[in-house]
Amino acid sequence: MNILVMLVPAALSLGLLGLLAFFWCVRSDQFDDLEGAARRILADDKPAAPAEDEQPEQRSHPSA
Repeated sequence: MNILVMLVPAALSLGLLGLLAFFWCVRSDQFDDLEGAARRILADDKPAAPAEDEQPEQRSHPSA
């Protein structure tokens, strides 16, 4: 029974700490754009330009 004297205040203080962290996140606009990140991950990235050494060589054919 003596352990409850330590566990109840510890649980209440951790709950209060979590609640304060939640209110801080709401105040600092952490939850402003919930849809944007979900849509950005589905968007295709622009293809990267190939490096110069990876481009195929262009051969000039003499006209006959």
